This record gives sequence, structure tokens and C-alpha cells, in this order.
Amino acid sequence: MSQLKTNKMLALKDQHVGRIVFNNPARHNAVSLEMWEGLACIAQEFAVDPDIRVVIVQGAGDKAFVSGADISEFEGQRDSAQATHRYDAIAAKGMQALKGLNKPTIALIQGYCIGGGLAVALNCDIRIAADQAKFAVPAAKLGLGYEFDGVRKLVDVVGPSFAQEIFFTARQFSAPEALAMGLINRMVPVGELHDYVEHYAGLIAANAPMTVASIKTIVGEIVKDEALRDVGWCDRLVAACFNSEDFKEGRTAFMAKRPPQFKGR
Repeated sequence: MSQLKTNKMLALKDQHVGRIVFNNPARHNAVSLEMWEGLACIAQEFAVDPDIRVVIVQGAGDKAFVSGADISEFEGQRDSAQATHRYDAIAAKGMQALKGLNKPTIALIQGYCIGGGLAVALNCDIRIAADQAKFAVPAAKLGLGYEFDGVRKLVDVVGPSFAQEIFFTARQFSAPEALAMGLINRMVPVGELHDYVEHYAGLIAANAPMTVASIKTIVGEIVKDEALRDVGWCDRLVAACFNSEDFKEGRTAFMAKRPPQFKGR
């Protein structure tokens, strides 16, 4: 891992599982400008690491996943239109690197998942939360504008009515409420959360990497506007799976009634 500008973002690796940690527990993992930069750096490096097959995204400590952007920086970093544009561009680069990561991503959500923290979670493929997690987008309490892409992402996940409720009320929603509206995939007792996510990551890492990557790409194309979809690219990825060594290994392992040993090629 190249040298990060901050120790408030951690990149960890355990065999086929990578881990991105927002490491600012004293501020409930509020994200500073350097942390947004660190997110982009880590995601880009994980994307080209052939050993990593799945990535867990989490906050340090047990109080918060991410509690949003570090508002204490706004006076200096977003005190003019030009400064705000620069800040937003850096934050967007971090979000895009996470969203575009070519490996499955799992948000491990414990405690507060607020504002920009919810945006981080929404840019992960799977969201698994503790039963005590809290979710909110308090933009209407701060007078903030929320850009089209961020609103659209929430609408894509929970639908327009729930998205409006989240924004209009700016209140905190409980984990059961989040599960009911489809904001999270799974809700787990807080004491079981880490083991559950580790198990889920292991399930994914044991599967054929080319198949998993192709599904991530195809789903990404499906949710695009029809005119922007690259169906030909999807077809090529499917063909590559059928022509891979892993497809042969999968068939052989199935016939031999043994676990497959996939290599990602």
C-alpha cells in the first residue's frame, strides 16, 4: 500500500479479504478531506490486487460506521464556491473509487451511519448492520444541497417514497426500519456482527472471482439508463467465464464432490 497522507484511514488485508477502515473514532469516524483522499487511494490499490476477492468497509470502534463529513472542516474547506467545488470533487473521487471497485464490497455497519456515512454504505454492494445501528441524512437540518447522483442512489435502493421520507424528516431511523425499507440487506445482533460479516466475506471469497466480478459489472450496467448500457461488454465477460480455467475447475470439483479451488483465471 502506498503511503497515505493520514492515519485516519487504514488498509488491511487477510488472505483474500481486504478491509477499509475509517479510523477516526474520537469523532465517530467523521470523514475529513484527507480521509476522502485515502478512501480513493485504498480502493484503487485494492482494485488491482489480484489476491483480494472481497472488501469489507467499516468504522473503527463500536460507536459509528461513519457519522458523515467532518463539519469542523467546512469553515476552511468549504467557505467559498471554489473551495466547496474542490472539496466535493475530492469526496466524489473517493466515493467513485469505492463504487467502481471491481470486487464485491460489504459495509459492516455498527452504530451511527449518518449523512456521508450513509452515502459510503450505499456505494457498497451489500450492507450488513447491527441491530442497534442508526441511519439518517440530516441535510435538511443543515441547509445543505444534495446532488442528483446521491439522491438517485438512495432512490434506487429504497424507492422514491422512502427516499423522500429520509430526506424530508432528517430523523434517525432504526436498524429494523432500515431493513424494512431495503436500506440494508441483513440485520444482525450487535455481538454477532463481526463474525457474521467475516463468514459472508469468506463465502464470497471462496467463489469463482471471474463469475463474481462479471455479476457486479452486469448489475452495474442494468441499473444504468438503457442508452448508456454496454451489453456487449457484459456478453464478453460471460464468455470469458465459460472459457476460464475456473469453469473447468468448478465442473471437475462438482463431479468429484469436493470444494473447488478457484484461481481467478
